[in-house]
Amino acid sequence: MANALVNRAATVNQTARLFRVSLSFLRNLSTATTPTTNPSMESSVKKSKRKKKKNLFEVAQFLPNWGLGYHMAKTHWTGVSYEITKINLYKDGRHGKAWGLAYRDDQNLRSLNFSTDRLGILSCCAFISGLPIADAPKKISGVHKRCWKYIANMKKAEGSLDQIKKAEESTPNPDVQAA
Repeated sequence: MANALVNRAATVNQTARLFRVSLSFLRNLSTATTPTTNPSMESSVKKSKRKKKKNLFEVAQFLPNWGLGYHMAKTHWTGVSYEITKINLYKDGRHGKAWGLAYRDDQNLRSLNFSTDRLGILSCCAFISGLPIADAPKKISGVHKRCWKYIANMKKAEGSLDQIKKAEESTPNPDVQAA
């Protein structure tokens, strides 16, 4: 009987020792320094990092004259943009207020030449592709949202604000001619 107890104690000691060795092996494995990885794997990890989207002012700061006269739109808009006419910046240069002329270029509505205004009233020939939707600039909403982009290929329309200003400057004043 004594032999049986000694044999049983020996097997328990062996299993406990084996258990401790395996735990220490796992502990050392998890705390060991990571082996050098393949450079191609590191670059793929870096590529998956998302690019931070920009608000209107962060896009405009890289354009000449803070984007005045340039077209910008939200990334989820299709066929709509604003020509920036005025910007009031706060001191940090990333926030402020902006005004602009809304432009619409919708392929589906080109053939129809009609639209509805804010009240739902149908107006014929309210806009033609590339012309401003409204006559006067309006305050642009959502300028601090991070979803703005610069529209590079948008050509200025005939009724563009810059061209209207140039026409006013070149037109002589009738009062001055009479004098």
